Amino acid sequence: MKNVLVVYFSQSGQLEDIARSIAAPLIDAPDVKVTFYEIEMEKPFPFPWNKETFFDVFPESFLQIPAAIKPVPQEILETKFDLVLLHYQVWFLSPSIPMNSFLKSTYAKQILNDTPVVTISGNRNMWAMAQEKVKALLVENNARLKGNIALVDRAAHLVSVVTIVEWMFSGVKKKHLGIFPLPGVSDEDIKGAKKFGNTILSSLQSGDWGGLQPKLVAQDAVNISPYLIAVDKKGNYVFSKWSAFIIRKKGEARRRLLKVFVVYLAVAIWVVSPIVYILHLLTYPFKLRKIKKDAAYYKSV
Repeated sequence: MKNVLVVYFSQSGQLEDIARSIAAPLIDAPDVKVTFYEIEMEKPFPFPWNKETFFDVFPESFLQIPAAIKPVPQEILETKFDLVLLHYQVWFLSPSIPMNSFLKSTYAKQILNDTPVVTISGNRNMWAMAQEKVKALLVENNARLKGNIALVDRAAHLVSVVTIVEWMFSGVKKKHLGIFPLPGVSDEDIKGAKKFGNTILSSLQSGDWGGLQPKLVAQDAVNISPYLIAVDKKGNYVFSKWSAFIIRKKGEARRRLLKVFVVYLAVAIWVVSPIVYILHLLTYPFKLRKIKKDAAYYKSV
């Protein structure tokens, strides 16, 4: 009997739906036992969010400062798992505070030690740098990363900004104003994620993890946008400056700085981002070698 642990944190329910879709073939397999573990915070985050609370978690999110999580059930801690499916969201270009808190806990060190892991993220569109941070934490926990799946909102970059923000602040997944597409990972992609579960099951049963990621990539588990990777890298640099400055402030000084940061972010998204995209298109032919190299790297584990 193979033991599989599905780890996730979900506010809207989207990531749980993804987790259950991928896990479905494993659940149906007679020689596999699947256990679900939802990360729970000692101090829960709100959903829907309000604007002030949402941006207030920016410094801690980006700087990967952990918060207290509720104890992992003893039954999970006493089980040696043959595979862990690790599902996470991206908050401010870093793994979410709940996932970061789990990965930095003693529980994760015990569960993940010398254990094959497949990471699965459900995102708006930028995930590459957050995945690098997750990979670093997996190394610290002596885990063995064998696969990565990155599911994204397929809407245009600026369109998804509008729809995701509306979803986070209203708590309702709907077509904003009746004209925008539904926010988040599409229902079709969530249901279709079952195919990844079949591929993972094959590797689990055979014990051959070496060819898993190429098989997942062939199933479109990871799609690379050179433009978004460039924005992700630049965003990480800028966020590192803002977060380091804001984290040192308390009370009203912090609130004032966060308000300035929100204005900066709006300008960066709606004014700077389109200009950067045009420059990206103009320079694209001259960067093909680097783009291909980056694509190969981020599709791998």
